[in-house]
Amino acid sequence: MTSLIVIAIYLGALLAFALGAKRFSRGTSADYFVASRSIGPFMLLMSVFGTTMTAFALVGSTGKAFELGVGTYGLMASSSGLIHAACFLIIGIRLWAIGKRHGLVTQIQFFRARFDSSAFGYLLFPILVLLVIPYLLIGVIGASKTMMGLTGPKGPNPGMFPELFEATNGAIPPSITGAVICLVVLCYVFAGGSRAAAWANTFQTLVFMAMGILAFTLISNKLGGLGPAIEQAKASHLVRTESDHAGVNPITFLTYMFIPLSVGMFPHLFQHWLTARSAKSFKLTVVAHPLCIMIVWVPCVLIGIWATGILPPDATPGAVLAITVGKLIGSPIIVGLVTAGILAAIMSSLDSQFLCLGTMFTNDIVLHGSKKKRSDKQIIFMARAFIVVIVTLTYILSLILFKQNVFDLAVWCFSGFAALTPLVLAALYWRRATKAGAYASVIATTVTWFIFFAMSGFGGEFTVFGGVMPAAICWLAGAAAMIIVSLATKPPSKETVAKFFPS
Repeated sequence: MTSLIVIAIYLGALLAFALGAKRFSRGTSADYFVASRSIGPFMLLMSVFGTTMTAFALVGSTGKAFELGVGTYGLMASSSGLIHAACFLIIGIRLWAIGKRHGLVTQIQFFRARFDSSAFGYLLFPILVLLVIPYLLIGVIGASKTMMGLTGPKGPNPGMFPELFEATNGAIPPSITGAVICLVVLCYVFAGGSRAAAWANTFQTLVFMAMGILAFTLISNKLGGLGPAIEQAKASHLVRTESDHAGVNPITFLTYMFIPLSVGMFPHLFQHWLTARSAKSFKLTVVAHPLCIMIVWVPCVLIGIWATGILPPDATPGAVLAITVGKLIGSPIIVGLVTAGILAAIMSSLDSQFLCLGTMFTNDIVLHGSKKKRSDKQIIFMARAFIVVIVTLTYILSLILFKQNVFDLAVWCFSGFAALTPLVLAALYWRRATKAGAYASVIATTVTWFIFFAMSGFGGEFTVFGGVMPAAICWLAGAAAMIIVSLATKPPSKETVAKFFPS
């Protein structure tokens, strides 16, 4: 029980820390949604980095490295470090400036104003929600698999509750883990909004980075150092042949670089950008984000590779990190701390995503076009009510889709957002982009993405044309539709252009 007690203490400390942010709340809807645009450089870095590092980074990367090998790092981490920073610089700072100038709090408000179309928001809202929900599921499913790995028959505490949870061989079932994670996140997001999420993300990001380094160091020492640890791993997971890039088809490897573009269209990241105090707050994020990615991904990928020489080939990928830590590190306190670190990475994304959906529903659906005057208290209540609905839906779906591979599900989710980036790039940098072009881009992207998603068996690993990732095809479809239709239709009004492209 020691490991579980450590985890419980961590969750209690997180709640206390995050709820402490409520003391600084100004009680306004602007404070609840964008923290009154008062977040400084360090907290912006921690909240932005924390919200991009999910179970996909810790649980998913370790499991994928266990299956695939060293190529896992190149697939996402190395390209993400550079592409994420570029997106923050090219997209984030400009959107922050526009958002501050026009008082925006959601992504949809920007696109409605830019393309002078109220109906465009009603098209975009369900698409963004449907893409965010799988992102939420990544977190809840990843947390549940981690706890099952910790308390399951192959974990460090095998069959911890044999009589209580007979159906799961004594492991804590997903229904309990999912409920606890959702409730903890709900509590502080419900109470403190974006300010509490920023505080919580800062705390949790520091925790999961420190615990990742701790796990890496202890496992490496247990295996006799870096050299012996690598030598005992499967040789096939460490080499590159003429036909692949460390286990990955070269075309697949190249087109994977479209996926990190997803940060340019994450609605929850857009909301974090708007919390920045000034444009200068972005400097630290642009410079330090690639280094933070390296600090998290290198240890996780190496642990996954080392695990190939320790665990049986049929080990559950989602539980590789927890099982490896438990198997090699006997201390239940260390196991509890590392598991808390995994949960920290998961919850640092969930809070932002829950909040952004509540913010979009309130501002883009309920309040948009309404002539009825509502108080800040009423506005915040509506956002909280929708957040409760989304949390409940996410919990139910996580139980239904529990067997899904976290890494593959994340890739599909990110592919959808990445394919929408031609929309935001055109909106920010192309004066000739039109409303019709925006509609065409979103529809082309959505249709192609859904076709590939269905062909994959709704969430499985899938490539086309000899290894091309669907994200690349969807991105090109969206870009082509935007360019062709915009050039074929009437240019936007001079007033709209002047509003977003001041001379």
